[in-house]
Amino acid sequence: MLPILSKIIFPIVLLFFLYLTLSNNNKNDEALMGAAYIMGFEVLSRMTNAAFSYEFAKYMVIVFLTIGMFYRGFHRKSWPYVVFIFLLIPGIIFSAINLNYGTNVGNAIGFNLSGPVCLAISGLYCYDRKMTLERLQSILICILLPLVTMTSYLYFFTPDLRESLSGTGSNFSASGGFGPNQVATILGIGMFILFSRLLTIKNKAVNLIDLALLGLMSYRALVTFSRGGVITAAVCAFFFLVLYFLRLPPKEKSHLVPKMAIITGILIVTWLVTLFFSSGLIGNRYSNEDAAGRLKSDITTGRTEIIETELNAFYENPITGIGVGKGKEYREKQTGISAATHNETGRMLAEHGIFGLSGLLVLLLTPLLLRLKNKTNFYFYSFLAFWFLTINHSSMRIAAPALVYGLSLISIINNREIKKKH
Repeated sequence: MLPILSKIIFPIVLLFFLYLTLSNNNKNDEALMGAAYIMGFEVLSRMTNAAFSYEFAKYMVIVFLTIGMFYRGFHRKSWPYVVFIFLLIPGIIFSAINLNYGTNVGNAIGFNLSGPVCLAISGLYCYDRKMTLERLQSILICILLPLVTMTSYLYFFTPDLRESLSGTGSNFSASGGFGPNQVATILGIGMFILFSRLLTIKNKAVNLIDLALLGLMSYRALVTFSRGGVITAAVCAFFFLVLYFLRLPPKEKSHLVPKMAIITGILIVTWLVTLFFSSGLIGNRYSNEDAAGRLKSDITTGRTEIIETELNAFYENPITGIGVGKGKEYREKQTGISAATHNETGRMLAEHGIFGLSGLLVLLLTPLLLRLKNKTNFYFYSFLAFWFLTINHSSMRIAAPALVYGLSLISIINNREIKKKH
């Protein structure tokens, strides 16, 4: 009803969390809470033109976490993320040399490197940062709340689903007129957070609210017809369920059965409702069929061809890469396709060469080595899976994979350990 509200709410949110962080000297990780809320708000801010620039949310996540580290520092063993930042520099140099005349070098570098830098800062802040499960869940709530707002907005803003469907491709109309990939990705992390809350929070009233939100959010994610975010949410939920089940005492494990039965029931009903309102097309989409029921030849919807060009660029320039932002120009020259990457792994290899490969190894091995020493975070594999799967189907277009990657590095402690320290 009042579109200008989004432009007012966003700066108020920034100032609110900035005030909390500075006034409390980030004692309770207010900086991370602010970063989490901005991450959850990012797609809605783009959807409603509230953001000051396309990459603004990533820059603000970097600002908040940097302020947080000013007050509380970072772990001395988080140095691999400093190395990762330095590994990005050669790609910037070759970008300035190789980009076509007339290309805005600053925009090309900012678009492609804001995500990796955001991830590195997130890693620096979160690496082995100790907090209680309650605080981590407060941070997850900060991600979830703007997603509830976005879900509500989608129900009111989007047209009748049957009127907007013309096939089984990604649906911009059902995604609030914005990129279905980004909408499904961010709703996917919301679905996972709700799923984890249903298992970990023992409050019937809260559980009922979360259950209703899970059904509503899952429907909105499904009708985008973008599969990546939904499948990623399912994988994250599976990892969480396994790890959480293994940690539970034998007496409490039996209590999970009725909970899982209810959650499964809600998700099945949501799928059937989506199937009905989409006239069965959502079933075709997940079966990789077109509207007529014919099997599509490419399950990746064009992503295979994009990553092939990136791998070719890496084979031709294995040491230096072709430079940050050059991938789009290279692809257009080779294939005539003018499309940005959907795969951060391929982009890192193509544009950064051996430095990109080294950077990817740093990102993959650092959390796994930490996990060998510290197994307190039962969200670990879920968060790491979200990062890895998201960057391989949606690159780093939004801040979500960067921040969620950082959350996988957190160490969960109990209140007794906090009291011992004091």
